[in-house]
Amino acid sequence: MHATPPDRRDFTPTHAPPPWPGAARLAVSFVVNVEEGAELSIADGDERNEPTYEIREEVPEGPDFCMETHFAYGPRRGYARIVDLFDRYGVAATFSTCARAAERSPWLIRDAVARGHEISAHGWRWERHAGMDPDTEAQIIARTHAALARIAGTAPVGWHTRSAPSGQSRDLLLAHGGFLYDSDAYDDDMPRLLSGHRHVIVPYAFDTNDMRFSPGGGFVQAEDFTRYVAGAFDRLLAEGQDQARMLSVGLHLRLIGRPGRIGGLQALLAHMAAQPGVWFATRRQIAECWLARDGAP
Repeated sequence: MHATPPDRRDFTPTHAPPPWPGAARLAVSFVVNVEEGAELSIADGDERNEPTYEIREEVPEGPDFCMETHFAYGPRRGYARIVDLFDRYGVAATFSTCARAAERSPWLIRDAVARGHEISAHGWRWERHAGMDPDTEAQIIARTHAALARIAGTAPVGWHTRSAPSGQSRDLLLAHGGFLYDSDAYDDDMPRLLSGHRHVIVPYAFDTNDMRFSPGGGFVQAEDFTRYVAGAFDRLLAEGQDQARMLSVGLHLRLIGRPGRIGGLQALLAHMAAQPGVWFATRRQIAECWLARDGAP
């Protein structure tokens, strides 16, 4: 295994004309992170409680029912608001799903598939893989892939680790087989091919992301989300006249799905839908398009 794959330390800019279908200038990728039920919880037998959610306070040493019910809001109410807007604006999204979350809410995964969305892999639990030993991580990848394939009815072809992957994560995905792309990169506004492999790196983004509604993240009102992401959209759409560009928009059921925030997503979709040259695509579609462009082995 390579401790640090070379492409993670390559800062060389690349240029390519837009390859998107229908002469589109910008590919827009909405990623809905499905983590509810996969958060670390002592009540579930995990080693600790998940500390990242709406409030900041000391994490209990025992079961944290405040945290657990916060996560439960996503499947109960947030999901319906998000997918209803996607239906209204004709958006196909990628549901980046922790397999334990899918085990807890299989109805949600099957409903997303029925609506035309992609299910991709986000690990078994909602946890970082940095520091994992290779055997443990390989088992997690295999378990996640198998569970999502069973629940969704089709095997996932994409992977995204929560925050930090390990040094061998990408090698393990390649060794497992079946993965077309991963999103364990935050370094570009366009995809790229992993040298020597039929595997696409489809970068993700933390700034155009509703996670910034979390304490200290910078978004307070729904309009904060709309204005910031629309600004990124407008800039990339302009650059997309002659350069390949994609925009990642990260969403979470328990965050943007709240009644005081969902209007921000609605306003953003209305702004995007009013512009010509926009391709709303799943990450699988983006990866397949990039492979066709590059004539990968």
